[in-house]
Amino acid sequence: MYDADLKGYFDSIPHDKLLACVRHRVSDRHVVKLIRLWLEAPVVDPPGHDGGKPTIKRQDKGTPQGGVISPLLANLYLHWFDHTFHRGNGPARWANAKLVRYADDFVVLARYQGEELTGFIRHVIEGRLQLKLNRDKTQLINLRQPGAQLDFLGHTFRYDADLYGRNRRYLNQEPSKKSLATARQRIRELTAPRQNCKSVRRVIEEVNAHLRGWRNYFNQGYPGKAYRKLNRYVECKMVRHLIRRSQRRYKPPRGQSYYAHLQRLGLTQLQVEKKAPCPHGKATERLQESRMRENRTSGLTGGRQSACHA
Repeated sequence: MYDADLKGYFDSIPHDKLLACVRHRVSDRHVVKLIRLWLEAPVVDPPGHDGGKPTIKRQDKGTPQGGVISPLLANLYLHWFDHTFHRGNGPARWANAKLVRYADDFVVLARYQGEELTGFIRHVIEGRLQLKLNRDKTQLINLRQPGAQLDFLGHTFRYDADLYGRNRRYLNQEPSKKSLATARQRIRELTAPRQNCKSVRRVIEEVNAHLRGWRNYFNQGYPGKAYRKLNRYVECKMVRHLIRRSQRRYKPPRGQSYYAHLQRLGLTQLQVEKKAPCPHGKATERLQESRMRENRTSGLTGGRQSACHA
C-alpha cells in the first residue's frame, strides 16, 4: 500500500484552483464571491515592539486556520483527486487499485505498487493540484513483511501471530500509540487539580462522555488491549483526583475497594461489544422455510392465530 502524507496541505491550496472547484459546484456568484473574500481576508500580525505597526499579509494559498468552512473546502479540492483516480484511465481501472481517503490522509491499496502507479499519484498531486508530498513520511508498506504496520486515522494495522499458537497470522486493528497518548492527555485534563471545584459526579460524567466517544470511534477490530490500558489509567487518575480533593485523605466506604467504589459512582468501563453473527447459509434457508410455512398455514389457521405468530 502507498501511505501518502501531504506537506502543509491546508496552507498550500491555491486559491484560483480552489475557486474553480467551488464554481463547478456552486452556481450562485454571490456565494462564490463570499468564499473568495473569506479566502483572501488579510492576516494581521501584532507589532513586534511597542509603538510599531502591525504586519498585514495577503496570501494566495491556503484556507483560513480555524475557519468552519476550511475542512469542507479542503475536502472539495481533493475530490478531484478521487475523480481522476477512479475515471476510465485512472489506476482504479488499469491497476485495480483502491483509494481510501479522509480529508488530506489517504492510502492507495494495490497488489503491485509500481512506478507507474506512484508516478500517477505524484503527477496529479504535485502537477495538477500543485500540492506537495512529504517525501520523508510518504512510504510504501507491505504488511506481509515482519514488523510492518500502518498508522491511519488513529488506528494501527499490522499482522500479528495467532493467539492460539497456530501457524498463521491475523490482521490486527487497534488504537495507535498516539491515540492512546492523546486519550491519556485528555483524562489528565479532566482530572487535573483545577477540576476540584466540581462535584465528583460532574467529573465522572465528563470522563464518561469522553470515554463513550472514544469507544464509539475505536470499537473496530481488536481494541481490547487498548481498552484495558485506558481503564487502568482512568482508575488511577480518578483515585488520585479523589485523594487530593481535600486535606483529609479520601477513603472509600468500609469493605469496598476503590474499583468497586468508582463503579458505584458510575464510572464507565471500556468493554468490547460482542456483535451478533449475521444469519447466512443454512440459517437463512431455515428462516426462509419457516416464513414460507407460516405463509402457507396463515390462511388455514385464521386471523387470530396468524396475528399471534406475527
